[in-house]
Amino acid sequence: MIKTVIFDIGNVLAGFAWEEYFLSFGYPEEIFRRLKKATVGSRAWQEHDRGALTDDEILELFIKNDPGIEKELKETLGNINGMLVKYDYAIPWVQELKKKGYQVLVLSNFAAKAYRDCKDVLGFLDYVDGGILSFQDKMVKPEPEIYKLLLERYHLEPEECVFLDDTEKNLPAARQFGIHTIHFVNRAQALEELRKLGVE
Repeated sequence: MIKTVIFDIGNVLAGFAWEEYFLSFGYPEEIFRRLKKATVGSRAWQEHDRGALTDDEILELFIKNDPGIEKELKETLGNINGMLVKYDYAIPWVQELKKKGYQVLVLSNFAAKAYRDCKDVLGFLDYVDGGILSFQDKMVKPEPEIYKLLLERYHLEPEECVFLDDTEKNLPAARQFGIHTIHFVNRAQALEELRKLGVE
C-alpha cells in the first residue's frame, strides 16, 4: 500500500521553462542554441544543481563552455526569475493527497540560485512534508545516494513509496531500492498511473 508520494519539481510541480526564458531576451537563434549548449545542455548544469560551487564559480564554468557569449550568459543568468513557471494545480494536488492521509515529499535536482530567484513559484514547498533539494545535500539524481538518503531521513519503506519524475533516467535507481515509479508526462496521465497503484 502506498503511503508516501514523492514528487520531482521541474516539469512536475512547476514548469522548467528554460527555452521560453532564453528566447525572451530576443537573441538570434544561434545565440539561443549556444546558450542552451553552454548551460542546460552541459555537464556543468548538474554541478549547478549539486550546489557544491558558488554562483560565480558556476557562471565561470558556463563561460568556459563558450567564452564568446560571456555577455549573454551574464545577462540571462544574473537573475533567473522566469525560468520556472507556476503550475496552478501543484498546491491543490499536494493538499488533496495530504487530506487523504498521504505523506508528500519532494526529490529534485534544484539549484540554490533557482531556489532564491524563483521563490514566487515554489509555494507548494510550504505544504509538503519535506524532501530533498539537491543543492542542500550536495548530491543529484540519479546518484543512488540521494534516494538512500531520502529513505533513511524520512524512515520510509520503499514499497510504500511512489516517485514521479519527468526524466526517465532518474527512475531506475529509485526502482533498485524498491520504490514504485511513474514517468510523469502530464497530470492526467500521472493520476491514472497513481490510481493503478491504489492512490486515489
